Amino acid sequence: MSEKKIVVGITHGDINGIGYEIILKCLSDVKITEICTPIVYGSSKVASYHRKALNIENFSFNQIRNAGEANPKRANIINCTDEEVKVDPGKSTPESGKAAFDALQRAVSDLQKGEIDVLVTAPINKESIQSKDFNFPGHTEYLQEKWRSDDVLMFMVSDNMKVGVVTGHIPISQVAQSIKTNIILQKLRLINRSLIEDFGIRRPRIAVLGLNPHSGDNGLIGNEEQTEIIPALKTARDEKIMALGPYPADGFFSSGNYAKFDAILAMYHDQGLIPFKSLAFEDGVNFTAGLPIVRTSPAHGTAYDIADKNQASPDSFRKALYMACDIFRKRIEYRKLTANPLVIQENGNNQ
Repeated sequence: MSEKKIVVGITHGDINGIGYEIILKCLSDVKITEICTPIVYGSSKVASYHRKALNIENFSFNQIRNAGEANPKRANIINCTDEEVKVDPGKSTPESGKAAFDALQRAVSDLQKGEIDVLVTAPINKESIQSKDFNFPGHTEYLQEKWRSDDVLMFMVSDNMKVGVVTGHIPISQVAQSIKTNIILQKLRLINRSLIEDFGIRRPRIAVLGLNPHSGDNGLIGNEEQTEIIPALKTARDEKIMALGPYPADGFFSSGNYAKFDAILAMYHDQGLIPFKSLAFEDGVNFTAGLPIVRTSPAHGTAYDIADKNQASPDSFRKALYMACDIFRKRIEYRKLTANPLVIQENGNNQ
């Protein structure tokens, strides 16, 4: 008996950005339906608008009313928003924000009910999507509340680098006061668990960056390394988490040291994401670790400046789709592995 294909829910994101371009380019490849059943949560009319604007021929969606009707050999679409919604490429509008939320809400509902297996989100505009129903900095925080997860981690992943951040979408003025031992330790636990369960890495090595230039120079340039970061590293190692550092961020990336580790924990958003996107932008994926479900997204944003200009690369989105399927399978493998007491005992003896 052949393995059941993973059902991938795809939200169309901001309809005025490059979301439909990368979705259409990705799903035009017939190989996609060989590994999964894709269901786009969006609008067939909006999809048709972008398909014509981009001159994408020989492709059409299979329109369905619910996930149960999905054709496993086709790219499917569920209409989630007002059919007359106005598309205004390159602009942030209330209509585009509502359309993005309508699709996200429907996909999340289906994911909670088990009608789809994983979620891949196209980029949203964090301003236009704000409403009484969506009052979050981004997808990550919205999904954390929906699944009532104690903590989550924005995990940027590529073939040669994985970067997590201690503080996410907060003002830079609030970063230093948010760097606390318990928070760092919780993020290290999340990274370690994700590397083992989601990526199949048995004994992960995690590099931790300092907050200050030169990692504080032993307290000469700030003391967060001594008071918060190093105590977290010591506790993590007591818990058998192989966390090393703190490393000065500039030299760490420029020297290529990142290649020696399975993951990197940065202290704040730009400290981790600027080098990640510089070194791995084309195939980078944003994965939300810590959730009981699998959610991935391309590492880029809405890219309004190139909307409908046929310049957007689908590589990061394609990678996000493949990675969601891979992580879903890895979690199944891990559950099977840990369900066998003999395997657990053997692994414990070998560590």
